[in-house]
Amino acid sequence: MSYRTPSRRGGTLVIVLASLVPLCFAGWLVWQSARGSADEGSDSPPALMPGPSGSDGSDGSEGPDGGKPGAPDKRGKSPQPDKGGKENGNRGQKGDPLEGMTVVLDPGHNPNNRKHPDKINRLVDIGTNKKACDTTGTETNSGYAEASFTLDLARRVRTDLEKQGASVKLTQDGDRSYGPCIDERAEIGNTAKADAVVSLHADGAAQGGHGFHVIVPASLRAGDADTTAISAPSRRLGTSLAAAFDKVEGARKSNYIDAEKGYVTRDDLGGLNLSKVPKVFLECGNMRDAGDAAQFTDPEWRGRAAYGIAQGITDFLTEGR
Repeated sequence: MSYRTPSRRGGTLVIVLASLVPLCFAGWLVWQSARGSADEGSDSPPALMPGPSGSDGSDGSEGPDGGKPGAPDKRGKSPQPDKGGKENGNRGQKGDPLEGMTVVLDPGHNPNNRKHPDKINRLVDIGTNKKACDTTGTETNSGYAEASFTLDLARRVRTDLEKQGASVKLTQDGDRSYGPCIDERAEIGNTAKADAVVSLHADGAAQGGHGFHVIVPASLRAGDADTTAISAPSRRLGTSLAAAFDKVEGARKSNYIDAEKGYVTRDDLGGLNLSKVPKVFLECGNMRDAGDAAQFTDPEWRGRAAYGIAQGITDFLTEGR
């Protein structure tokens, strides 16, 4: 085989390559530009405050939402415990509004209390008198336990608060066989030197009564109880919490408790009497009322309620900033 015109073929190849190089280089520049834009956008922080913690969650009892193990929520997902914290990526970032703040959430009662009557009926000193260590709490007419509701709600509130940078501790997280007792619940907040403590409950009032109310500590000094230093800040916490919870879709102020401002004052609750840090109780509604009960057993409503509670706590902790 022979090549008669090698010089002509070589010249053609040089011309073709020379025309292709600029096109390839231009294409490479466009690709780099698009890649760079995508990389920059991936780290952009959200412009809005995180929304409600959503409908995933477990109520802390044998099955979610009043004894239906594995029942899917409205999005078709099986409810799972919302533990908050690092495992779910909920920790806030430096500069978040609650950075450096400590919040203690106290889920009222314990799903296992009924198994330990001798222990929860033991009397403890609350300053003004003695009361039972703890109680079983109440339940809806269909059997959804207050203790299950409060534990699920506390986990959701924790998630929302941690997104704002707070350090959050629960007095119990489904990890105790009973209790803790009311005096220990107060001590957990004191030991943590919490900036705010909220004890979560749902009432067991007569049918026909509905709506939420907040309970704040009276100013008193009796025995081991001395709330004189925390009564005023606790009242501010209660006011902020009531205002925020009142904005939750479906929430309404109690019609059976005289709580015009959304809160009442009491001196007979050990969890408040023994506290040395700002603390309130939130009764989210009446479990014996069909309307309130329907909300309590709705995972999506619990997500909205948790967001309202977290917002009320945030408002209190950031007031004056």
